Amino acid sequence: MEARLQKILAQWGIASRREAEEMIRQSRVCVNGVTAHLGQKVDPHQDKIFIDGQPVLGEQRPSKMYLLLHKPAGIVSTCHDPQGRTTVLDLLPSALRTGLGIHPVGRLDVDSTGALILTNDGELTYGLTHPSHSISKTYRVVVQGHPPAKVLERWSQGIVLEGRITRPAQVRLIENYIDQSCLEIVLQEGRNRQIRRIAEQLGYPVIKLHRTAIGSIQLKTSATAFLPSGKYRHLSHDEISFLNKQIIHTPIQTKPS
Repeated sequence: MEARLQKILAQWGIASRREAEEMIRQSRVCVNGVTAHLGQKVDPHQDKIFIDGQPVLGEQRPSKMYLLLHKPAGIVSTCHDPQGRTTVLDLLPSALRTGLGIHPVGRLDVDSTGALILTNDGELTYGLTHPSHSISKTYRVVVQGHPPAKVLERWSQGIVLEGRITRPAQVRLIENYIDQSCLEIVLQEGRNRQIRRIAEQLGYPVIKLHRTAIGSIQLKTSATAFLPSGKYRHLSHDEISFLNKQIIHTPIQTKPS
């Protein structure tokens, strides 16, 4: 049965659907000896697919894996970095870094820390990172200064970024320091550097940004223990079910396969 090439590569765990599309644009993918084009349909049972000259076989599809990583500062949330910086994949054992198609679901910017999901389930990645999706993400954010209640209320109601208002958020004060404040922020969307840009716009720039949870999936492992920085763990069956339910219950517009 035919399906779009990028969808097949995502289903096989080669890459996320967006990464597969980029591989096709870069002419790294061939089908039956001919360079593939974006949107091309293939029959995985008949067509021969190659990436960088190496055959890709459906029966070699790796088992799906779901990990939670505690990303440290200074690490980029990509599989490869042209500047040679350390990536989130470099924090995994060598057995998980190649051949399994594991990649980050979304991103944390290089200076931010905290919870990041890694998987080789390309369809799940596509669903969770689609603009129409609304899985919540919880952050602890230290900002410069002491934003008053009216500023936090304005932030929670939505701020215009690049001509478009952000979705309502939960923003509450956790603690005041001498010249800084710690906030808890829960977002239902994830525009590029959204929290940092809003905080700067409001006059209270971010000093530290740490993601503590993605939906119900937390770095906290017990009442007093947390997943250590730079370490990962496998998601539980319940956590994987939670993610899949988020996809099922979210209306996502996709192109026909």
